[in-house]
Amino acid sequence: MSARRIVVLGATGSIGRSACRVAKDLPDRVQIAGMSGFRNMARLAAAANELRPEALAVPDAAAEAELRAGLDYAPAHIFTGEEGLVRLASLPGAEMVLVAIVGTGGLRPTLAALQAGKDIALASKEVLVVAGELVMAAARRGGRRILPVDSEHNAIFQCLEGHEVRHVKRLILTASGGPFRTWAEDRLRAVTREEALRHPTWRMGEKITIDSATLFNKGLEMIEARWLFGLGIGSIDVVIHPQSIVHSMVEFVDGSVLAQMSHSDMRFPIQYALTWPERLAGSLPPLEFARLGKLDFEEPRYDVFPALDLARQAAGRGGVVPAALNAANEVAVAEFLAGRMAFPRIWEIVAGVLDETPDAPATDLETVLAADGAARRAAQRLAAV
Repeated sequence: MSARRIVVLGATGSIGRSACRVAKDLPDRVQIAGMSGFRNMARLAAAANELRPEALAVPDAAAEAELRAGLDYAPAHIFTGEEGLVRLASLPGAEMVLVAIVGTGGLRPTLAALQAGKDIALASKEVLVVAGELVMAAARRGGRRILPVDSEHNAIFQCLEGHEVRHVKRLILTASGGPFRTWAEDRLRAVTREEALRHPTWRMGEKITIDSATLFNKGLEMIEARWLFGLGIGSIDVVIHPQSIVHSMVEFVDGSVLAQMSHSDMRFPIQYALTWPERLAGSLPPLEFARLGKLDFEEPRYDVFPALDLARQAAGRGGVVPAALNAANEVAVAEFLAGRMAFPRIWEIVAGVLDETPDAPATDLETVLAADGAARRAAQRLAAV
């Protein structure tokens, strides 16, 4: 079988870098045809020099000049701006697009890739949180697959293979609990930026690390799972699992539970998404159960970490409300990281924006993005109080 040609949107982030490692590990099966980067042109140039993609995409002309200075080969195309991302996502000859762009920047490229007949390996949960109805409809129209890259959704995808959704009782997403899992509520107001960025298990970007600390990451994943697997939000639960070995579970109507387990290394779900339906041997380490010792599971502290209930509320209201939840959270996280507000204000601002957001259907991308913009303005106003 020939190598699958992949476009990586967000090649310089943690997911993108892990995808490049998978490609280097499996050169006969995964070929990087295109890459995009946003801030770190030196890192993008280094990755491109090693993997030789035919097309690259960067934010603007200044970034293009910086990138060209670091390249030791001449790619066929260097695209710029949002339109450049769309063109890269539609690259002729590419079979799959790995979307690993933080925030809503992956929305238009994802829809463009689906329209161009590409399968999607999805690592940007915001794509489905903000516009799940639109994206899944586009995938159905084109007969394309959306393969989850998040470790939790990839685990559920693996557990569901060979099973019908009507036989599923519950999806159970696991969460590490973040760095404040055992902290008393009154300590959270004094949380520092450095403490919040000290994740106990994963090494990720700043925004997703803060989301893990607030549990908004898991709330967004609940909404994403609702679209990926076609279950109502009431059939999606979360359990705290500090070791991050069990990546998620599926409970079936007969009471049986299937779980997917592996070390905490994003190369596992990335490799499976990029090479599915095959399982290929690579350099990933196996589990040694005798050395694990024990696996712990706990109920989330909903009263202390209200992100999960806010996500359920947004998903239950539907339409543009999940987009407002995501936008408000992005603004609140940025305000906390900038040192302008206390950690618990993240939840307070999101709750305030949801209270102000009117229910409305997500009829098209413009409607969704308008709700996103309104929520950002409301969050900025509430943050300034």
